[in-house]
Amino acid sequence: MIPHSHHRPDQPILDVHDLTVRYEGRRALDAVSFHLHAGERVAVVGPNGAGKSTLFKVVAGVLPPQQGDVRVSGSRPGEHVCIAFLPQRSQVDWNFPVSVADVVMMGRIAKLGWLGWPKKRDWELVHAALETVGMGSLSGRQIGQLSGGQQQRMFIARALAQEAELMLMDEPLTGLDTPSQEGLLVLLEDLRTRKVTVMVATHDLEQAAAHFDRILLLNHRLIAFGTAAEVLRPETLLEAYGGRLKVRDGQVDLVGLDDTCCEGDDHVH
Repeated sequence: MIPHSHHRPDQPILDVHDLTVRYEGRRALDAVSFHLHAGERVAVVGPNGAGKSTLFKVVAGVLPPQQGDVRVSGSRPGEHVCIAFLPQRSQVDWNFPVSVADVVMMGRIAKLGWLGWPKKRDWELVHAALETVGMGSLSGRQIGQLSGGQQQRMFIARALAQEAELMLMDEPLTGLDTPSQEGLLVLLEDLRTRKVTVMVATHDLEQAAAHFDRILLLNHRLIAFGTAAEVLRPETLLEAYGGRLKVRDGQVDLVGLDDTCCEGDDHVH
């Protein structure tokens, strides 16, 4: 993967400083600061409405902050084509008449331009990406015919065809059966060899602890950021989840933690 000319190798792949976003005068994100290392797997957790989707949209450059700064390898998000934002599946029109290969080719648009025509190399990258995610035989299938796990693999293939270096995944595991979740987690781990940095918003704290290098605990502001042992402690979870925190025999119940207080991550409490 060839870095873009405005990438600075001496800078973090992602550096967020004092990030603040407000909707109608109410906070969605409040003075959030952190940075990531290239190739990391980071789980973003917190109650619904905590600002996880908002954070991803700002990092992707589709939502401007009211305050603070976001840098990707030293440059602002809008100056990059290496950031891939994978939305929640519920936000996609799966009845749209387009094939899997066509969606993956959309990852090349930033480099081709809207009027550019795909060349042989572009199609080679698309088919190689589909093979990487185990979807090579489904390139011509209509996207509405895919299972939930296949839909997420298609999005990852699109990010690979884009040659993304920072992948933002908004709740990719939600609604998938256990085998599909496990397969997706294995695939994300395999991407480590490509030096792709991955941020995944998830509600499953056990999965976050088991499969990710660090955990970012968010509730409008940054509550904690570090390893599972550093973040998933009773005091930090109580600060993030409040009365929804459940305790069994003096231990936090990560499975029973109620994280369904409201619909949509941009809801503001």
